[in-house]
Amino acid sequence: MALLPILTLPDPRLRQISSPVERVDAKILKLLDDMLETMYEAPGVGLAAIQVGCAKRMVTIDTTKKDEGSRAPLFLINPEVIWASEELSTYNEGCLSVPEYFEDVQRPARVRVRHLDRLGVMQEFDADGLLATVVQHELEHLEGGLFIDHLSRLKRERVVKKFTKAARHGARAPERQTEDA
Repeated sequence: MALLPILTLPDPRLRQISSPVERVDAKILKLLDDMLETMYEAPGVGLAAIQVGCAKRMVTIDTTKKDEGSRAPLFLINPEVIWASEELSTYNEGCLSVPEYFEDVQRPARVRVRHLDRLGVMQEFDADGLLATVVQHELEHLEGGLFIDHLSRLKRERVVKKFTKAARHGARAPERQTEDA
């Protein structure tokens, strides 16, 4: 397995819409494994393939705590939300592609997801709490979205401006640092 470089704002590739995976083969499985290793190392709880420069509809997720001892990675290929609750929840979100910046984002509290697993078999699962938030956050990446798109225009423009300025100077620019809840 290999660590992959994570694209950060303002890289325009983050706004690409990802294409479906046509066939689950050894190359796709290797990319999923590399994405998982990269996500754990970052550290993060989710990573979309577009965040490592591959515009394919693939996501890795693991919301277990590192100190819990056991990992429970999810590999979602061609995922889609097929149902979302009307009830909303708010979570203080961050993103590996917008490092060290966190804001409250409101999303449906529960979702049902359909996807291919590592064997290419169609699966469905229901998610709530943190998992529902992470799934929606990562699937948004597949459509060229970022969590900052949920912020007011003024906040979003400020974040983009800071990261654009930092990119010109070869540094990472956190807007503010808070604990990721």
